[in-house]
Amino acid sequence: MNFLPESQRERINCYRILDDDGGTIYSSRFQEVSKELALKMYSNMVTLQIMDTIFYEAQRQGRISFYLTSNGEEAINIASAAALSAQDIVLPQYREPGVLLWRGFTLQEFANQLFGNKLDYGKGRQMPIHYGSNRLNYFTVSSPIATQLPQAVGAAYSLKMDKKKACAITYFGDGAEKRQGDFHAALNFAAVTEAPVIFFCRNNGWAISTPTAEQFRSDGVVTRGQAYGIRSIRVDGNDTLAVYSAVHTAREMAITEGRPILIEAMTYRVGHHSTSDDSTKYRPADEMEHWRTARDPVSRYRKWVQGNGWWCDTQESELRNNVRQELISVQLLQAIQVAERMPKHGLAELFTDVYDQMPSNLREQERSLLDTIKKHPAEYPADVPA
Repeated sequence: MNFLPESQRERINCYRILDDDGGTIYSSRFQEVSKELALKMYSNMVTLQIMDTIFYEAQRQGRISFYLTSNGEEAINIASAAALSAQDIVLPQYREPGVLLWRGFTLQEFANQLFGNKLDYGKGRQMPIHYGSNRLNYFTVSSPIATQLPQAVGAAYSLKMDKKKACAITYFGDGAEKRQGDFHAALNFAAVTEAPVIFFCRNNGWAISTPTAEQFRSDGVVTRGQAYGIRSIRVDGNDTLAVYSAVHTAREMAITEGRPILIEAMTYRVGHHSTSDDSTKYRPADEMEHWRTARDPVSRYRKWVQGNGWWCDTQESELRNNVRQELISVQLLQAIQVAERMPKHGLAELFTDVYDQMPSNLREQERSLLDTIKKHPAEYPADVPA
């Protein structure tokens, strides 16, 4: 008898291109990027940082009810988005607004969703940060963890059946693997159907307050791909070039070879899980500060861009000043003000978009809701549209 060991003796290597100082690691192979693409990625990373800061402050001011940031995960957002095509279908979790930003989602569209006004594509039915865009092939964010994973396989299989030169990509955190059966069902489903889907795991160290040390006995998430017969890679999620190269290559393999790919991106959630969380209650402040400064993916990538002679301190100062000034004084504050003034959807919208003809039970619920508002007018805003 020969029992397989419970885990490998050595941890699976992590693919890196840049060292912590932004220098290229000798012999690391990567997908070349042009100066134009490199600077566009950097500009979007800076924009995402500043946008997050402003919307986070808007929540703290009580202007929106909920928000969460992508602090520390800017490279994952922007670099992965840059490696995809516009035809690829994105099924996100909730920490990928940078993918939408890269694809052309406007600041006004972000603000409309956060305020749930009449221009919100979700008609105000979703929590803030649950973005979605048919135009940009970006499925609407869903709160339940991991439900998007089997859906991504179905979307990818549809692309394969239609012989489209595109793939699906779905994002999720390390907690989705630990807590949800959807993860395992999706991987097996994808492997058996040979669907062109990229499973992108953001292993950021924490599933809200649960550290990864209490989530796994195996070597992280990447080993799950091997168990299901899926080609897999572990990548440094704070290395912009490594993320871009890994997703670029994964996409080519998924489409040309008709296979699923699993990427585990090692990173760190610098901010709180959300505005409903205080992470200082379960992790040391100096740990967060270390990752915010010494391991910041934006600063690390900037050093590489500067080392190529494509960027300088003057340009850096001008970019941040221009982006912050443009976002704060023009676009974003204006977007927030417009979104705040925009009327909400009517209550009737709560009952539409599911059935072609509204069934009797929903009509009864609608009548009951309107009767309740009439009976208790003081409990509801006077401007609530029927």
